[in-house]
Amino acid sequence: MTPKESKGLKEEESSSLSLPGLDDRITGALVGAAVGDALGGPVEGYSPDQIAERHGGRVHGVVGPWHGDDWRTARPIAPYHKGDGHVTDDTLMTHALIRVYARVRDHLDAYAIADHLVPDLMTNPRWIPELETETLPLHRLFLAEKWLVTRLAHAHADPREAGVGNIVNCGAAMYMAPVGLVNAANPAAAYAEALDIAGAHQSSYGREAAGVLAAAVAAAATPGATPDSVVTACLSLAKDGTREAIEKVCETARDHSDFESALRPLRAAVAPYDTVGPDYRAPSLAARRPSRLHSIEELPVALGMLLVSGGDYRHAVLGAVNYGRDCDSIATMAGALAGALGSPVPEDWAKTVAEASRLDLWEPARTLTEVAREVFERDVRRRRAHERAFTALGGAACSD
Repeated sequence: MTPKESKGLKEEESSSLSLPGLDDRITGALVGAAVGDALGGPVEGYSPDQIAERHGGRVHGVVGPWHGDDWRTARPIAPYHKGDGHVTDDTLMTHALIRVYARVRDHLDAYAIADHLVPDLMTNPRWIPELETETLPLHRLFLAEKWLVTRLAHAHADPREAGVGNIVNCGAAMYMAPVGLVNAANPAAAYAEALDIAGAHQSSYGREAAGVLAAAVAAAATPGATPDSVVTACLSLAKDGTREAIEKVCETARDHSDFESALRPLRAAVAPYDTVGPDYRAPSLAARRPSRLHSIEELPVALGMLLVSGGDYRHAVLGAVNYGRDCDSIATMAGALAGALGSPVPEDWAKTVAEASRLDLWEPARTLTEVAREVFERDVRRRRAHERAFTALGGAACSD
């Protein structure tokens, strides 16, 4: 090896070592998702103008409940204590899915949701931050997520088809980040696995969004990934209205480098694909119905904010939070993506959310990192066995 080649190799190794590793990316994605969720919770359902009026300007961190001390009785928030650093059902479901991975220690499918996730939601009491009590996670879930229990535990539906009939929303996509992390650097595999898992929960563009969000996280957890490469991976896999919505929103996002100027343009770009309509709390007649022409709002906007921010965690999440509407889920997705890219989650935010929610935000990341490594080793063994078998059939020359 020449001195020049040796120097080049050392520079390449040094560059590789300086990049965030698997542990860092998984931790960043999961802690980032939870913090985004907690920041977005108290302003969910409102417009950017309403948020600015309520808070005397844009939200720049953890804030209290929208109705202050009246959160226990004020509608439509009651009985949930949204704000003050409390995570919502997005994080509860994400952590529940990680527990399924910890149990199965392999790739998941719709049957794993029926066999493991649903019993966990129904039988294991846990601390629910918004209810400030220990109870079954099922009691916190929105009706679209309780559908999992109704269809799988009580109606005994085929898990692969149980999502059919549910309202089409972001309920499955909001907790699919772990699928992308288990399939880190392999967006196509993440997309396929998430579509299978989400079949138990969602259909139509709600299921599609789950697949694309997982692919986006896998793409973000790739060495050298950028916001643009994440969007490119999504567009290579997304179908129908979901693909068009992502394309239009991201075209608009590229014209902005600050979330303030992007808030209204991003909403205008996604509006033709969003079925909910202009008034988030009074959905249109076509809201959340199956369609090949439409998309959930949350995923395209999260990707748009990732572009606007240049991948910076704080900027992406604050953009998602101040966008309003379903901003806890938008910020969950944007936080997972920016965290997977390696942008650091502000320590003060993470500490506040962990303490307020009484959750160890880092333990699920340690668990999923272990599982991801085990699954990768299984995949390597399976792939090599297939290569040997295919070669024995005369299909290819053995590369080993």
